[in-house]
Amino acid sequence: MDNEQLLPREVKVIDSASLFRLEERAGGLGLSQRLDPAWVRANAAPGGTHYLWPALWHTLSHRPDVPDQVRWELLITLRTGDRVVSWLDVIPDDFTPLPKVTSREEGMQVRRLLDQAPSVREWLLREGEGSGRL
Repeated sequence: MDNEQLLPREVKVIDSASLFRLEERAGGLGLSQRLDPAWVRANAAPGGTHYLWPALWHTLSHRPDVPDQVRWELLITLRTGDRVVSWLDVIPDDFTPLPKVTSREEGMQVRRLLDQAPSVREWLLREGEGSGRL
């Protein structure tokens, strides 16, 4: 990986179908950070809006066949209306065409939500479901 590679300077906004596709793709590629697609389908709001905030470039040095990917902070809107935070590794071919937030204000709101939302693990523990469901 080129350590000088710049992170994307944009926040991505995705619908639930895109979230499901990205989680399945990450699983199919064996990327490190992803959620169980079945959990995402069961819990993400079907008509929800979800956000990706770039965190760092990640590489699988032991798997040169897998392209470098960006590790994104993922804000998921759940069926319950709650929001939770997770991580999701996405390769450039998959994140480049995704729509981005259209205003600085929306981006700042996403950052606040990311900072306030519990992790998926914390949410599961609070809901009494434990973390073994992921």
